Amino acid sequence: MTTATPELSFRRGWVRSLREALDRPLTTYYLLLGSAALLLTIGLVMVLSASSVFSYENTGDSYTIVRRQLMWVVVGVPVAIVASRVSLVWVRRLTYPAFSVSLVLLTLTAFLGVERNGNTNWLALGPLIIQPSEIAKLSLVLWAAHIYANKSRRLGSLHQVMVPVVPGMLVATGLVIFGRDLGTALVLFAILIGMLWVVGAPARLFVIASMLVAVSALAVAATSANRLARITNFVDPFQDFHGTGWQSAHGLYAMSSGGVFGQGIGASTQKWGGLPEAHTDYIFAVLGEELGLFGTLLVIALFLTIAFSALRIARRTDDAFVRFASFGIVVWVIGQMIINVGMVLALLPVIGIPLPLVSYGGSSLLPTLAALGLLVGFARREPEAARALAQRRKARSAGLAARR
Repeated sequence: MTTATPELSFRRGWVRSLREALDRPLTTYYLLLGSAALLLTIGLVMVLSASSVFSYENTGDSYTIVRRQLMWVVVGVPVAIVASRVSLVWVRRLTYPAFSVSLVLLTLTAFLGVERNGNTNWLALGPLIIQPSEIAKLSLVLWAAHIYANKSRRLGSLHQVMVPVVPGMLVATGLVIFGRDLGTALVLFAILIGMLWVVGAPARLFVIASMLVAVSALAVAATSANRLARITNFVDPFQDFHGTGWQSAHGLYAMSSGGVFGQGIGASTQKWGGLPEAHTDYIFAVLGEELGLFGTLLVIALFLTIAFSALRIARRTDDAFVRFASFGIVVWVIGQMIINVGMVLALLPVIGIPLPLVSYGGSSLLPTLAALGLLVGFARREPEAARALAQRRKARSAGLAARR
């Protein structure tokens, strides 16, 4: 019989402590709150740093853009709080109206939208300019989750799996493609494939979906010579350094110069005009330059924590709507993160898509915060978590009464 070494005992004790911490009733709740809050904080800091030069050159004030982002955070946090506490009955009642409004906005954008960087994906509503496709991501997830939850006992039929979710989501995606927004279209395709997978769709549907993605991507790319060049040159952006490879090459310069711990917050050199869209699509490159490998891995770890928490909710719940909605949200947020990071690392073509919670932009931030608020609400409603929160409220009330 062998005796465990002190090192082995320490490891076993550490693993046991970790399992006990993960098994606590409120672990999922706190993991979601903590990771989302940290990503939001990192995002504000990086928007301040990455946008300061651009903001000063265009407005004469280095803080113009970060003030706007802070305003969206001030608006978005209460939205997330409301989303975390709203009744599931009301959430499900709003799914069809939200889906209908999204289709109307996407249609208006396709024909009356404002063009930016070659994409017609913005819509002017008076003084406010919004990106309806960002709102559509949340509404499509909730709409599909609501329909599949109602059909949960009939999902063995291919017809029930397909109608009306697949046609509805393809219409929304088609409107986005019409506006030549390839990045958002890929995220919507990912959401569709994720929802089909979680409801147990047959494998042939995924083959068809993959073919649709490939054909649609090539079709969108063919509408713009610049976009086609970006897609064909992304593997080696330096072959057209002064042309279509400029953004990718400077993004790689930023990442490579960050080292392990980075140059320090505010010390990026690429944001001084060399890196286009430094505070939006390419903010991860500035983050890598200023916070280094440590900072980039921290951000990715926080996104994976959100994914772990959402999948844990989906696995534990008995509510079909919560399961499908949680899975759809994690496919959306993590899929968008993977596309953005892959784009910055030149593993994917430059297709213009923000990093959730970190990049500048209210149209992206508000729906993402609302989605995370829903996840927090799902975590609060887990039976053990609800009991733990109720006990804490009682203890707090008893403490206040004793002080009086």
